[in-house]
Amino acid sequence: MWLPPAVGYRCQYVTDWIADKIRWRLSIDPAEHTAVSDVLDVCPDVPVTVTTAR
Repeated sequence: MWLPPAVGYRCQYVTDWIADKIRWRLSIDPAEHTAVSDVLDVCPDVPVTVTTAR
């Protein structure tokens, strides 16, 4: 999984990534799940807002 070089933006990037995956009903493979989990382990609890696709 690509991550932005700005470390301070990574939590927002990953939560936006998750929202897009949910919105478009996209799957996540095991490696991606691990990468996302690793980033979120160091993030404060940030809500994920999903806008449903029409």
